Amino acid sequence: MSFANQKLSDIALTVPGAIQLFREYDLDYCCGGAVELAVAVQEKNLDINEINDRLTELQNNPVNAEEQDWTSASFDELIDYIVPRFHDGHRSQLPELITLAEKVEQVHGDRPDCPTGVAAELRNMLTDLTQHMMKEEQILFPMIKAGNYMMARMPIQVMEMEHAEMGDQLEVLKSLTDNLTPPADACTSWLSLYSGIEHFIDELMLHTHTENNILFPRVRNAA
Repeated sequence: MSFANQKLSDIALTVPGAIQLFREYDLDYCCGGAVELAVAVQEKNLDINEINDRLTELQNNPVNAEEQDWTSASFDELIDYIVPRFHDGHRSQLPELITLAEKVEQVHGDRPDCPTGVAAELRNMLTDLTQHMMKEEQILFPMIKAGNYMMARMPIQVMEMEHAEMGDQLEVLKSLTDNLTPPADACTSWLSLYSGIEHFIDELMLHTHTENNILFPRVRNAA
């Protein structure tokens, strides 16, 4: 089976384990989910045949994927999953990462490979995400739960734009950290920082995917 002309978001929704595979190859299945696999692979100079074979293997032999299938859940169930899993998770994780980043920059600031600027970028993301999630929790999600789907279309468009901006911020984090590659002699704090950022990126991408590719299209179709 060829996945080359399928959208990344569609593959992520239908092939168990595809999300983990896309993260392995740094393919953006959330904000960049409308891009076809062949185009995304070409942009990153990856081997389309290798990725297609692995997707076929996942399709034929489904793994026990961690992510639950939320495509048929009610809007209330989906929102009540998003807020504690992702919103509360980001609020808890980002301050810890900022503290770690400040420590690494303070201790290793004289090194040329020090990830200078990561703490500032994480602070920016915490500010932006806090405002973004507040708008969802106080305006958009209550609107959806109340069944005001047509009224929700414009806020959804704004949220999608902000999701794309967050995607750009993740690229900045990757650039500042050499794609999350620590030096050979990195200390425990440095290693913990990069491991924590990697987990944060995974969670934010899954968060965005859940809204952009599952919740929001269903709300639009219900309007």
